[in-house]
Amino acid sequence: MNDERSDGLRRRVSLHAALADPARLQILDTLSLGDASPSELAETLGAPSNLLAHHLKVLEQAGIVARARSEGDKRRSYVHLVPGALDDLSAPALRPAPRVLFVCTANSARSHLAAALWRRASDVAAASAGTHPAETIAPGAVETARRHRLELPQVRPQHVDDVRADGDLVVTVCDRAHEELDLPVDVHWSIPDPVVPGTPEAFDHALEEIGRRVDNLAPHLCPLATPANTTTAVPAH
Repeated sequence: MNDERSDGLRRRVSLHAALADPARLQILDTLSLGDASPSELAETLGAPSNLLAHHLKVLEQAGIVARARSEGDKRRSYVHLVPGALDDLSAPALRPAPRVLFVCTANSARSHLAAALWRRASDVAAASAGTHPAETIAPGAVETARRHRLELPQVRPQHVDDVRADGDLVVTVCDRAHEELDLPVDVHWSIPDPVVPGTPEAFDHALEEIGRRVDNLAPHLCPLATPANTTTAVPAH
């Protein structure tokens, strides 16, 4: 683990530890609406001043809150949230990626739906493939995409060996593909195969579950930066 990632993990641990108390979370909720003096916070929490002082000390040491002296009554101070202090609570970006490759067994439903949902959620390119590709996309996948107004390209399922490219971030969306795939997998989503029950409800459930996971992963990836001096070649006539 590199030093930068270690520092980030330690920062997140300290933030979670500082917030691991109902009273401190209540202080955070109160300050998210506006600044407050310690006495006002003590009244809101119904806590004695010495206990409030302890909670504020923990939050200050973690860099979550700070105090400023009142411009009116110089004996009074106000507590405020430090801007951006909680930004490190979320996991950092996994890495820039040229493309996300979704893999399932038949490349007939889950991987196609995942790629379609990804294109709607992220600027990172997406593709799909299978370990044992079927002849066609499952009609149930086509129908659930239509019901949810999701653009699903009508393409022939393809084998992962014919699609995978260097740099792809590989996401398996079924257990069988994950367990038999002979290449590194970055992320695995254990999504039940909707083709087995074959009902509209099964396909809708798969779409919903994949969509939730896409929404979780998309913010942590970004496209590869394009070099500033890159130009598009114009063919000679």
